Amino acid sequence: MALDPFTLLVLTSAMAAASALYLAAEWHSVRERSLLLWSTGFAIIAVGCVLALLRSRGYVLFGIWFPNGMLIVAHWMFLSGVAAFTRTRLPRAWWLLVAVWLAMLALPGGPWWSKAMLGIQSLLIAVISLRAGLLLRPQGGALTLSVGAAQLRFVLLVHGLFYLAKASSTLVPDAFINLASFRGTVILVSLVEGVMAIMLLAMSMTGTERHRREERIAQIAARDPLTALDNRRALYLRAPPLLQQASPASPGALLLIDLDHFKQVNDLHGHDAGDRLLVTFADLLRSTLPDGALAARLGGDEFVILLTNTSSAAVQALCETLREAFAQQARTLFTTPEPVALSIGATMFDQPDTELSHWLKRADDALYASKRKGRDRMELAPWSPGPPQ
Repeated sequence: MALDPFTLLVLTSAMAAASALYLAAEWHSVRERSLLLWSTGFAIIAVGCVLALLRSRGYVLFGIWFPNGMLIVAHWMFLSGVAAFTRTRLPRAWWLLVAVWLAMLALPGGPWWSKAMLGIQSLLIAVISLRAGLLLRPQGGALTLSVGAAQLRFVLLVHGLFYLAKASSTLVPDAFINLASFRGTVILVSLVEGVMAIMLLAMSMTGTERHRREERIAQIAARDPLTALDNRRALYLRAPPLLQQASPASPGALLLIDLDHFKQVNDLHGHDAGDRLLVTFADLLRSTLPDGALAARLGGDEFVILLTNTSSAAVQALCETLREAFAQQARTLFTTPEPVALSIGATMFDQPDTELSHWLKRADDALYASKRKGRDRMELAPWSPGPPQ
């Protein structure tokens, strides 16, 4: 099969339609706005290609620049999809591109008409594609690119540079460009590049959102559904790297926390009230703990805090802050015969090769000592090295 312009347009329309349907199906499953925008962009390309095919066979429904203008709109959808993916709000100035395109349609005819239209259109597509690619640049660690996102960025940048070169080619004297009859080297090369770009863009867009979806599933699996703190599974996954940071010069600490008389809140005010109190405590942890600390809910009213590069004095000060702040919040929210408070068992550690379970056992022993001594207090386990290796 010869790769003549007509055949390339057929391939482009078929691939664009398939990409639009596939991304739409993905959107129907996960409802990510970026997928819908990208799907719309491919659908517009498919319609534009069909209009161009009809025109080449004598069915003139619109002017020749209408389907080419749809290509600009399609790339705008790609840019909007990338903006939605990166949680970026595009400035209103970008809407001026639409006004530029409308102004293009008012250009007077003349021997330079095709070149001018093709040049401006290519420049607009180049600017939109390059902007979309640059939006995917990691900024201060806020956006970590997956393999799919990195591929999408690369394809968009290369695609934008191609259209920039295409716009420049219209400035070459005597360059042969004839869109109406699909003649000219620039047009043929553009169609070949279009087929390749559609295939690569669709694959990268799908991979980009699929990776984010997998990340979200992993995050959900690692989160306690009520408090949004890490759960037991996440604690055992995230703790080892923090334990490895421990040394005699930079010890860490593990705190095991239990809410005293929590059952009275459930019995007197209902389980919704108990849930509210747990969420309140989780919010207190998030606002009080230092950067780098790990907080997890083991289950029920039992919580774990893992600290790095700390001291026994800092741990005692933190526990005192938590106890006082939580006791005040609990009194404000619910009245109980006995005050709802915190019992805390803590242990310091400086052995990087010691497993989490060892320090949990020591903190648990300290927690029970705290309860035996009257609750509403912190008990620090005696300092000792980890178990024999």
